[in-house]
Amino acid sequence: MTQQWRARLGRFGIWRPVSQVTPDLAAGLERLGFGALWLGASPGAGLAVVDGLLAATTNLVIATGVVNMWQSDAKEVAESFRRIERRYPGRFLLGVGAGHREATQRYAKPYETLARYVGVLVASGVPQTSLVLAALGPKMLRLAAERSAGAHPYLVTTDYTRLAREILGAHALLAVEHKAVLQADPQLARAIGRPRVRTPYLALVNYTSNLRRLGWTEADLADGGSDALIDALVAHGNATHVAEQLTEHLVAGADHVCVQLLPGTPDADPIADYGQLAAALTF
Repeated sequence: MTQQWRARLGRFGIWRPVSQVTPDLAAGLERLGFGALWLGASPGAGLAVVDGLLAATTNLVIATGVVNMWQSDAKEVAESFRRIERRYPGRFLLGVGAGHREATQRYAKPYETLARYVGVLVASGVPQTSLVLAALGPKMLRLAAERSAGAHPYLVTTDYTRLAREILGAHALLAVEHKAVLQADPQLARAIGRPRVRTPYLALVNYTSNLRRLGWTEADLADGGSDALIDALVAHGNATHVAEQLTEHLVAGADHVCVQLLPGTPDADPIADYGQLAAALTF
């Protein structure tokens, strides 16, 4: 089944906050050749937005990146999954995760809690092969490989992707998120990318711990992130250069890259920017 997801997702998809997606946007992404639309910022357990996005498209996969286990009852999520799967078989990939300890008062024993949450989902009718887990550390990655189709890590570098593939093994799905800015001037690109890395991620222990494991120093994590760190987390340049940087994740062992394209201006046309990138990618 993991091989089927690799074929369905393709090499590249788009990650976008759920509040910023519409059926028209989904249809536009499908026309451009992207294989999946990942719904960020913890979609609710009812997953009502998913139906409309799938109805507006023919082959595009809709995936959650991710449903927060502290905020969404597992049985309700499973019921939503079954509804969507009946209507649009094989086009919905359910990503779930533990979120951030800073945002959840109940946050305790995330590994054990996520393992139980996955158990409830599977017992309630969600196939293990239709699940991916938000995972960063080695223990969570192993859980993803053992109890789901694979992992959906967020805010990672290509060095991380290489290590994650070693932990996951050859068969588990690895769908990594990566930010990008279509801006040739490095200083301008960093000015766009740095705020999106600094707030909130450089204040969240799960992300900073992961970056430290990869060898990034306290100096790299300070003051919104060093230039080197921002360059590793936010691809930038013209569309061709950005496409080359994103493809490095595939070379490092990822199956699929979820591109979070950061707009240069608040009123930028997302489809126009996605179109520039799509023209430079090899799907």
